[in-house]
Amino acid sequence: MLSMKCKYALRALCALALRPEQLQPARALAADARIPEKFLESILVELRNAGFVRSRRGLQGGHMLARAAGSIMVGDIIRSIDGPIAPLLCASQTAYKPCEECPDPQRCALRDLMADVREAMSGCSISAAAATG
Repeated sequence: MLSMKCKYALRALCALALRPEQLQPARALAADARIPEKFLESILVELRNAGFVRSRRGLQGGHMLARAAGSIMVGDIIRSIDGPIAPLLCASQTAYKPCEECPDPQRCALRDLMADVREAMSGCSISAAAATG
């Protein structure tokens, strides 16, 4: 399950993707994405440190995507905020751990299914998510 912090990060990036060439002040972004402003500010710092957002200080400052929305994958954002996205660790690419009760992880149907779930969550870009929202 996604944390509220991750949901807000995804909302903020989708809002930024709608105006990719425009710096957006945190206050306006918080209002557009319905995110508490103070919480958004700390999220934007994390997103900037992870390379998803660029920021400029000052009166004409604000935030914008650091690269094209089509190259920012939802799975990468989730991983940077919440950690592994696979529903089971045996299906994780970044935190793999075999299930104790599984006799053969290489032939496990449940592991394959959860890998498909992980791929579906990872394969969407912010531009696709912003277009549907």
